[in-house]
Amino acid sequence: MEINEIESYVSKIPDFPKPGILFYDISTLLSNADAFKSSIDLLKQVASKFDFDLIGGIDARGFIFSSALSYSLNCPQLMIRKKNKLPGKTFSIEYDLEYGKDTLEININVNKKKVLLIDDLLATGGTVNAAANLLKKSGAEICCFISLIELTFLKGREKLNFPYQTLIKY
Repeated sequence: MEINEIESYVSKIPDFPKPGILFYDISTLLSNADAFKSSIDLLKQVASKFDFDLIGGIDARGFIFSSALSYSLNCPQLMIRKKNKLPGKTFSIEYDLEYGKDTLEININVNKKKVLLIDDLLATGGTVNAAANLLKKSGAEICCFISLIELTFLKGREKLNFPYQTLIKY
């Protein structure tokens, strides 16, 4: 399946989660086995261009793609979670959202690893930069960030200082 065909499975929901927002819903892509498999195959092609030890999936929809990619590449996975979701000792970082603040955390076990970050969507770059800063704080190196979707009009790419690849651009 080609990228433009995969893109046709992404639903556009106006005024969600609040008026004026156009939400790009991947649940319709996930509910089609061929579209989901094709998206993972294409993400795998992109990921294979980079050298990494670990795949870091960003909570929550990033887990969908990081899990499938981790399985497909036989590579360990790290969950980058929202606050108070991980037991034990963690590193954490607070970051700004379009409409508030949030916190991401990781377990303290990624020192000196090369990490490929993955999420479903790049918008303003706030979440991925927070994840990258969190990993750097732990001693890890970011080799690349990949996402299924990029909202280019929000210019999140301009805030990234590491390699980045995406499949679908709006």
